[in-house]
Amino acid sequence: MGAPHGHALHYHGHSFVHRLPSHVKIVTLVVYVLAVVATPRGVFWPYAAHLLALVAAVVVSRVPFGHLARRMVIEVPFVVFALVLPFVATGSRTSIGPVEVSQSGLEAAGALLAKGTLGVLASLLLAATTEARDIVAGFEKLRLPQPLVQIMSFMLRYTEVVAADLGRMRVARESRGFRARSVRQWPALGATLGALFIRSYERGERVHLAMLSRGYTGRLPTLRPLTATGAQWALSGILPSVSALVSVTALVAR
Repeated sequence: MGAPHGHALHYHGHSFVHRLPSHVKIVTLVVYVLAVVATPRGVFWPYAAHLLALVAAVVVSRVPFGHLARRMVIEVPFVVFALVLPFVATGSRTSIGPVEVSQSGLEAAGALLAKGTLGVLASLLLAATTEARDIVAGFEKLRLPQPLVQIMSFMLRYTEVVAADLGRMRVARESRGFRARSVRQWPALGATLGALFIRSYERGERVHLAMLSRGYTGRLPTLRPLTATGAQWALSGILPSVSALVSVTALVAR
């Protein structure tokens, strides 16, 4: 349980983006996403500008595009919903070949797909250039409520522990000839999840008692104070500033 923990989303590197303090990158991400979301529907050239700005940030970060592309599968639910939306939305109809779709649904689907893709790609870039524990420290620096910070910290620390417990339970079942091939095996799987919950709850009680015995008073110690220079804020602000300018221009031109 004391071994170091990595994360599949992180890409080790030493670029300027990697060296930026985590709270600076979180603010940059939030402002960029807000600028993308503010882009009006029915106008698609701003999304190309947002994408070019984000691609420039990826190039500066030196994170391979393949590393990000393989993890874009998380966007599949958004893609499916966007593909279905033109067929179920109401309003005036337009023809795409032999198929008639809703004009408003088509615009909404395009905006949803563009905004979702840009948001997911920007979030993956943050995860690729920032270790998970640094992201938690960044939220704490930004004055996120302590209970939420601690929940994220413990989730980060013990998700792999609980997953390892589940893996050992699966091996134990299969070593005794169990195979979940039909609905009749679901009660056994339910019992497994129940046992995992009880085991995790008891571990949480032991961890809490251990923390109290070491002087825990409701706040976790900060190991590495985060600081950022004016130059770092200014350079990191280029991406959201460009996107905000593009969105404002699109709103005014509309």
